[in-house]
This record gives sequence, C-alpha cells and structure tokens, in this order.
Amino acid sequence: MNNLKIAFPEKSNDELTIVMKKFYSHFLDIFMEMLKTFSISNDEILRRFKLTNPKELDAFMGKHKNILLMSSHYANFEWLFSLNLRVDHHGFAAYKKVNNKYFNNYIVRSRSRFNTTLISTKEFTAALDKNDKKDQNNIYGMLIDQSPKLRKTHHWTTFFGKEVPVITGTEMLAKKYNYAVMYIETTKVKRGFYETKMEILSENPRNVADYEITDLFMKKLEAHIRREPAYYFWSHKRFKYMKTTESQNLLA
Repeated sequence: MNNLKIAFPEKSNDELTIVMKKFYSHFLDIFMEMLKTFSISNDEILRRFKLTNPKELDAFMGKHKNILLMSSHYANFEWLFSLNLRVDHHGFAAYKKVNNKYFNNYIVRSRSRFNTTLISTKEFTAALDKNDKKDQNNIYGMLIDQSPKLRKTHHWTTFFGKEVPVITGTEMLAKKYNYAVMYIETTKVKRGFYETKMEILSENPRNVADYEITDLFMKKLEAHIRREPAYYFWSHKRFKYMKTTESQNLLA
C-alpha cells in the first residue's frame, strides 16, 4: 500500500485497496504457476505464454548474434524463460542467489526448465565476456527494475514522478560489447494466460547517449504498469531511495 500511495497519489484509498487486493490474487496465481512450471509441457506453456510478434523477433535475431533483454517483475516473469523455446539463440538469464540453499536450487531448476542457462549476478559479467569470445549466438535476459545499492548507483531517473536510482548494468554491458538491446513487455490476458512482445531499444548502443537506454526502459515500464497496476510486484520496496526532502534520512 505504501508503494501504491507513492506511485498513484491521485487515487483514493478505496481505489488503491482494489488494486492491492487484485495484486494479492495475482501473487497467488504466480505462486501456483511457478509450481506448475515443473510439470507443464512445452506445447502447453507455448499456448499459455504467447509471443505476439515472432516474425519481427526472428528478423531482428537474424541480424544480431548477441542480444540483451531488459525486463521487469511484471505479470508472470517466471514464464519468461519459456521464450527460449522460440529462439535459435542460446538463452542465458541473470539471477540473484538466495541464502536458503533449498529455495535457491528450486529457483535454478524451475528457471532452467526450458533450456535457459542461469548465471548468478556476481558471475554474469565474466560469463558474458567468456561467451563473447565464442562463435555462437546468445541472448541474455535480465530483470532490472530493482533498487541498486546507493554506493553502486551510477544514475537516477524519474519513475512515477520520483527520482530513484536505477540499475545500469545492462546498458553498460551493451555499450561495452555493442550488443543490441530489446525490451520485453508481458500482459496478463486472464488467469494462467499471458502475451508478451519484444521491442527494439537500441541496435547500436555505443551510438546512444549514456543512460538513454535505461531511461527509455523505465518510461516504457511505467507506462505499462499504469495501464494495469495490479500485475506489478508491489510487494517489494519499490521506492527504497528517493531524491525527496522527506526521504533524506534513507539516503544518510
């Protein structure tokens, strides 16, 4: 509710409560869909998680050997890994290890279900550098809407009218290797069914001004959330740090 009040100050408490309750219903759906990931067939998940622009994606991937994907904790981000069933590029995804070994192994097994190779965030840059020297086509997926640690913050951007720190690692890697960058936008059609599309953010990142790709991603994400706010993961502290007078104590 605190997140929603910050993001939608124009909404009444009653309106925000409706969004919150709808979110918790969606949250439970995601939990059950995560469990279903272990047994669902490839045909079934392709039926439930549809890519809406396959021809455009195929054409784009035909032009680029290596692609970075920028996505977020919206709709069913767990089933994003099924996109690897639709592409010829080898799929890699960054993930943050959790302290609980059982739960960490659960995450790895679930997200690797569709031939995606998971790489911890600490090892991601080294793995990408190693892969860059190989003659293979790769696609890398990252969820980048988390709040970075302040000491690791390189850029602040506007998100729902607030100045917040953002993760810029994807853009930095894109510029380092000049890999094309795409944005993933997933929509919940109904319970258990999703549609996703992939848009080009930059084909030549080195020719783009610093942080322009990250800012564009955040603008697209906010616009998508505003259309249906209940399907974003508000359970995390989305506005942990803000450049506002009332939050200076957080920045201390």
